[in-house]
Amino acid sequence: MSEIGTEFDGRVVLVTGSSSGIGEAIAHRFSALGATVVVNSSSSVEAGEAVSAALPGESTYIRADIADQEQAHHLVDATVERYGQLDLLVNNAGWTTVVPHHELDELTDEIFRKTFEVNVFGTWWLTKRAIPYLRRSDDGNIVNITSIAGVRPVGSSMAYSMSKAALNQMTLLLAKSYGPIRVNAVAPGLVATPWTSDWDAQHEAVAATAPVPRSATPDDCAEATLALVRNRYVSGEVFVVDGGLTQRM
Repeated sequence: MSEIGTEFDGRVVLVTGSSSGIGEAIAHRFSALGATVVVNSSSSVEAGEAVSAALPGESTYIRADIADQEQAHHLVDATVERYGQLDLLVNNAGWTTVVPHHELDELTDEIFRKTFEVNVFGTWWLTKRAIPYLRRSDDGNIVNITSIAGVRPVGSSMAYSMSKAALNQMTLLLAKSYGPIRVNAVAPGLVATPWTSDWDAQHEAVAATAPVPRSATPDDCAEATLALVRNRYVSGEVFVVDGGLTQRM
């Protein structure tokens, strides 16, 4: 086991959707720096438990589908019940399916509803439940993992793009209204995760267009999250992490 840092010693961090990809990378980085980390997923229980067990510091896994309000509330409450506090909520859990923007009939009500239930309603329910606990922290933080699809008319579906735009706006509104809790967002471009492992054409298009010619990695997103949390005078920012891609779109 590698040596654990002390930068976030005594901090409790809840990372939703952290059984793989971006969430897993964020969980690892905070754990390595001394934080107590709660790992979460809606269905990938074995993977989530494995991530929690592999973290270098104190950790636990809690299964919860954030699209269900009762489960979202339980996730926050169980975290505080176990550890007595909550200092950082990373709203990473999300859902999408690929629907070409010009194929309007393919964007069914079911897809539209599920996209918003997970990406927007789930994040909202978690955040509302967490704020009273975050207020008790001497540096309460919320970081929403959004997307460049929330700042440009792109993305895996129109519903996904709309949901991420809502999260970006939610970030600004919460930052304005709930200080000294700091609320920021990380908005990556296409990220190389298990979720996008078969999106070869999209990864090739990003590499051919972005000034930094590759897709983002989960570690890129984890480092951006750390940067926002470390700077105690940053709130209400949407940190685009896309290798300059949006400058050419």
